[in-house]
Amino acid sequence: MKEIQKLFRAPLQALLSEKVGGRWDKLQEIRCRTNQQLELCFDDRTEWIEASLMEVADARFMLNQLSDFSLYALENELREGYITIAGGHRVGLSGQVNTEGGIVKALKHISSFNIRIAKARPGAASRIMSSLYKPDGTCRHTLIIGPPKSGKTTILRDIVRSLSTGWQQYQAIKTAVVDERSEIGGSINGIPQHDLGKRTDIMDACPKAEGLMMLIRSMSPDVIVADEIGSERDVQALLEALHAGVKIVCSVHGDSLDSIRHRPSLRPLFEQKVFERIVILKKGMAPGVVQAVLETASPAGANA
Repeated sequence: MKEIQKLFRAPLQALLSEKVGGRWDKLQEIRCRTNQQLELCFDDRTEWIEASLMEVADARFMLNQLSDFSLYALENELREGYITIAGGHRVGLSGQVNTEGGIVKALKHISSFNIRIAKARPGAASRIMSSLYKPDGTCRHTLIIGPPKSGKTTILRDIVRSLSTGWQQYQAIKTAVVDERSEIGGSINGIPQHDLGKRTDIMDACPKAEGLMMLIRSMSPDVIVADEIGSERDVQALLEALHAGVKIVCSVHGDSLDSIRHRPSLRPLFEQKVFERIVILKKGMAPGVVQAVLETASPAGANA
């Protein structure tokens, strides 16, 4: 947790370390708001650190630590509203937004930081891995559905590691990841900070639609993994990958299958019966709780 602790000035760092103690493995988020107490979100509760008022100087210090004293170098990240740091941790930002023609041009006067703790949980996908394989050892087209903080990224990360390294009797598969928000790999300078297995290639900080096609052309993967699909462009790119013979594993925000089946942008995926397995996660005290694994019809032209 050193990469997180060093974001704080000494007084807040001491208070944070004392409050968390030996519970870093249960900590999900640290929410820091200017002129407010620090908020700690654990797996099972939310706590506040008394006497931890975050001053303007603390916010400025955190920005300098995140940017290595060069906010200009993080212009694109600031526009997107988050920064990924070593260890794969993601820091969300909010404050005053400058727009031009309805498009966000810059984020300045940042007043809130949401530090999301990235944790590798090897084995998180072990319950579902057997259902993701076909008898011939190839991967099934799979969709992960879950509400926020249900562990979609945690499950996807372990699926990538398992497919890429080999799982039980199944051989390692050439796996590619389009990591638009740098959450699956937590990459720094293009190098994943999390264990994604030995046969994984990653396209970091790249829009999913472009990244899918780039990986197909450049890395000839057997399976491509993408987090949080949603736009029509994402869906069209997934369909192109499907027609190119690549297996797809992806996630989407939702509370149930019914909640996403009728979303206009996702409708083509269901009309064409793309997914062979649908995994539904339940938001609970711990991330990655599997509520159901559904077996669906195979895509046209695919073998079960």
